[in-house]
Amino acid sequence: MNVVLLYGGKSGEHEISLLSASAILRNIDRPRHRVTLIGINKGGLWFLQDPSEAERVRNDPEAVLRISEDEGVAVVPGRGLALASSGTKIQADIVFPALHGTFGEDGTVQGLLDCAGLPYVGSGVGASAVSMDKERTKQVWQNAGLPVVPWRCLRSPGPDRDALDGCEGAFGYPLFVKPSAGGSSVGAAKAGDRAALEAAVAEAFLWDEKVLVEPAIPAREIECSVTGNPFCPPGSPPEHTVRAYCLGEINPAHEFYDSDAKYIDPEGASTVTPARLTPEQACFIEDTAKRAYAALDCAGLARVDFFINKKTGAVFLNEINTMPGFTAISMFPKMCAAWGMDFPSVIELLLEEGLARFKHVNRKKTDYRF
Repeated sequence: MNVVLLYGGKSGEHEISLLSASAILRNIDRPRHRVTLIGINKGGLWFLQDPSEAERVRNDPEAVLRISEDEGVAVVPGRGLALASSGTKIQADIVFPALHGTFGEDGTVQGLLDCAGLPYVGSGVGASAVSMDKERTKQVWQNAGLPVVPWRCLRSPGPDRDALDGCEGAFGYPLFVKPSAGGSSVGAAKAGDRAALEAAVAEAFLWDEKVLVEPAIPAREIECSVTGNPFCPPGSPPEHTVRAYCLGEINPAHEFYDSDAKYIDPEGASTVTPARLTPEQACFIEDTAKRAYAALDCAGLARVDFFINKKTGAVFLNEINTMPGFTAISMFPKMCAAWGMDFPSVIELLLEEGLARFKHVNRKKTDYRF
């Protein structure tokens, strides 16, 4: 099968995408699949990579994918050329968009691939867009009766004094501040007083037009990997139904589980997989993860993050990542492995699900004749 691995992107998570794509490249089944690399630079331009780049990364376990800007790539609507470079069609049976954050995980690339008639790994346009927006995600979950951390949303061009007073009055300190459509904790901060709150909000507004402010719950951080298609048609393989994997717990060494702890610092956090939970707690969290995934119409994969209040034991949904990290220290592949599915098997499942979802979605009628 011809797999196009799409990586890089113009988000603040560009470097994290390079790490994830490198890990996917090393673990994909080579005899079964031919991988073509397309890198997206920080300006959003697409470039076809020479096959030697894949070999360089496969042969060096420490190597990270780079982006050569020699051969541009065009995305052509319809199912003719679809992807082309220098007028030549790029063979693509499916695209694996190993892109994190805006312009990759937020529905924009998914919409482009839909227009080009290309199957891809992961959620579709709507689920990707809503899941990227933390405020909208919370609203969907709240409407579905799922437990979420309370929040206030500040909107650009920035809050006035009354808005900050309202956050202080509603929650007290400490507070968490984060971009509504940010990812990997980029632009997120913990504030212990008014000065820190103002600084954190100003920083978060550099990354998004909306900023969430939440109470800093004294919490255990639990994560759950989920795969599958909630719209799986009858007769589909059992592995294509929505499935929750072994739960993991994050114990950050930093002030909180920031982007450095997630992706850069190998000592930034310790992880416990499976998480030390009672059977009842584990069952509740796994069921809630699947419900949260289905409520957003996600497909393919996601990592669903939870808080357990250390004082009360209450469980809250924190957020969802529709294209979680695949780096050497990322939780999504670790939790799947603890469940019994190794990295190459996870990749194979995601490719199969992407093709199955494409086939199912394209059965819909699009032409109404009067």
